[in-house]
Amino acid sequence: MTNTMPNDPNESTLLTVHEVAHRLRVDDTTVRRWITNNILPAITLPHSGKRQGYRIRQSDLDVVLKSTATIPQTDGSSSTFQVE
Repeated sequence: MTNTMPNDPNESTLLTVHEVAHRLRVDDTTVRRWITNNILPAITLPHSGKRQGYRIRQSDLDVVLKSTATIPQTDGSSSTFQVE
């Protein structure tokens, strides 16, 4: 079996929930909600604590940000993000 490195360095970059939240200026809980609702793809890490651990590929985050996404909020409103 051959282990090849991706050509794009962003492909192999993994971000924590906190790093994604900081970049998007939202709370960690919001990022976790997006993961739970299948809005943001993530790698699930094994855990034994209270919170599930996740890692988000930079390339997956880029795809979500490049598309227009309406993110529902708990108060019934929604936020629309579009990055060109």
